[in-house]
Amino acid sequence: MKKNYIGLLVGMSMLLINSAIAQEQPNLRDRADELYKRFEYANAVKLYARLVDSQRPRVQDLERLADSYLKMKDYESAENWYARLTGHEGVQPEHFLRYGEVLKINGKYAEAKEQLETYATKTGDTSRVALEIIGCDSALNWMAHPTLHRLHNEADVNTDNAEFSVFPQGENVYYAGEPAGGTFSDTYGWTGNAFLRVYTAPLSSGGMLGSPTLAETAINDAKYHVGPLTATKDGNTRFVTRTHVGKEGELEKIGEYKYRTNKLELYSYQNVNGTWVEEPFAYNKVTAYSVGHAALSLDDNILYFVSDMPGGHGGTDIWYSERQADGSWGTPVNAGESINSAGNELFPNIGPDGTLYYSSDGLVGMGGLDVFKAVGSKASWTAPENLKYPVNSAADDFAYIVHSEDEEGFRGFVSSDRPGGKGMDDIYSFSFEKPKIIIILKGTTADKATGERLPAAAVTLYDGQRKIIAKLNSSNTGTFEFELERDRAYTVLAQKSGYHADSAKVSTMGITQSDTLEVALLLEPVFQVGQTFELENIYYDFDKYNIRPDAAIILDELVRTMRDNPTLKIELSSHTDSRGSHAYNEVLSQHRAQAAVDYLVSRGIARDRMVAKGYGESKLINRCADGVQCSEEEHQANRRTEVTVLEY
Repeated sequence: MKKNYIGLLVGMSMLLINSAIAQEQPNLRDRADELYKRFEYANAVKLYARLVDSQRPRVQDLERLADSYLKMKDYESAENWYARLTGHEGVQPEHFLRYGEVLKINGKYAEAKEQLETYATKTGDTSRVALEIIGCDSALNWMAHPTLHRLHNEADVNTDNAEFSVFPQGENVYYAGEPAGGTFSDTYGWTGNAFLRVYTAPLSSGGMLGSPTLAETAINDAKYHVGPLTATKDGNTRFVTRTHVGKEGELEKIGEYKYRTNKLELYSYQNVNGTWVEEPFAYNKVTAYSVGHAALSLDDNILYFVSDMPGGHGGTDIWYSERQADGSWGTPVNAGESINSAGNELFPNIGPDGTLYYSSDGLVGMGGLDVFKAVGSKASWTAPENLKYPVNSAADDFAYIVHSEDEEGFRGFVSSDRPGGKGMDDIYSFSFEKPKIIIILKGTTADKATGERLPAAAVTLYDGQRKIIAKLNSSNTGTFEFELERDRAYTVLAQKSGYHADSAKVSTMGITQSDTLEVALLLEPVFQVGQTFELENIYYDFDKYNIRPDAAIILDELVRTMRDNPTLKIELSSHTDSRGSHAYNEVLSQHRAQAAVDYLVSRGIARDRMVAKGYGESKLINRCADGVQCSEEEHQANRRTEVTVLEY
């Protein structure tokens, strides 16, 4: 998304130039490859999953399966398949780089660092990953000590498409978004969605957004992308980024496809007696470079913008132009090497106190675009400071803007395509204020078999939508601590190599005064051959063996254990209670065990690492044999799923 919308080289028309030769009866791989080439990744993965379910899968099938999940932004599945892919011989070094990127997105920075270092070792190209490796070390610290920013997804304006770059003005905001529902007939070939338009939405006193509408027709009547927008304090002059609609765009070829790229340009709109009069920025030059993403100084006399014009320090830089006595804009000047890097600087905004906020992928960060701030003006700035977690993530985080502040804190908006959002790029409101009460979660990580404390376990705090709130390693004494918010539901997960993960749910609902909650996470060791442990709370509908959604959640923990311990081989067994015939229960339990194994295979675990075994009622764990009166709870204890370690 960012490479297209905010990289300032926007592909306008995607033309298929080499169509595949049709076959009367294409085989499974041909069909999968054709779907992959047509970017139909969701359909392609179904076929590739069947192709790789063999003892000797083709590396290219694994590559495309992992890449498809990455492009679908199913990062958990992508991690599973990259883990399996990179275990094969002959894998291209580039996939270790991709694996590292996926691990970063999933908040696993220590593991990501290992993969990035593997890429550097295999290629000798340490410079390509040097900043990312440093960023992994920084991110580990930032996630263990998150800032007081509290982010909220603005569900009333976000859709399955892209929404980003809020500009508040009075009681409303303006932002860029992709229209949905057939509002516009023209579509952007890369995404298949309509071209960007400028929207407006009401801004509540609490900093939340209401239902949006399209902004004035005068601003939105361009053919291609329109937005984002900024304006002077009085609102009478607006600056809008637009894609040039002429035919000067360059043709670029990527694989079998050809794209036409058009540059971005900046337009001003002046309110003259109620009519918006447009005028191109004097320094647009669509044959040579792009100009866009405008921001104004507090006095409206300095126009900051982004461009890849000659004389910069990298891809796209922040530049500025000063208002002249006659109202025109002076020759652009680069904002300097203090804030510009060899990468891309994008989306500048000026805060209420004059602080510059912008995004960059050329400085040490958590991944993708990170938000930075600097103090100064024109070409004189302090060193940029990363805004850390949770403002930043391993995804693209950008268009950070502060719209109000008082003695209790400040509020604003940021845009991000981080996992857990509503669509592609999403708008998040944020607040920054000291909590009125303090709720602490104290916990321990321990070996379930021995009770001994486990140090250095990776402990992750999630919210109710499995978005990462914070992450750290347990201490040398197996303890950890998080600060929680009021009226929220959390899940805390502990993982460590050689152990089956453990998690617990924690709630602060109804807590009205400072408090300390406690939790003990017990990790089951899985490296002892012959050891058996139960997967608790896996239920099947009566007389059926399909994997229910609640059972899938439990099995996903086993997927992670198998993924993180690649030499582990297991027997996955299913057991029934004594009701029903012996023969029927044996068949039913075999089906259930096989369904569980099939689920793990679909999530990236090789089938030859697992054996499915149904024991029926032959291994009851209590007195409830045939003819014995037992409660439902006693029967339920026998209906269980177990894992036995075969090899490690």
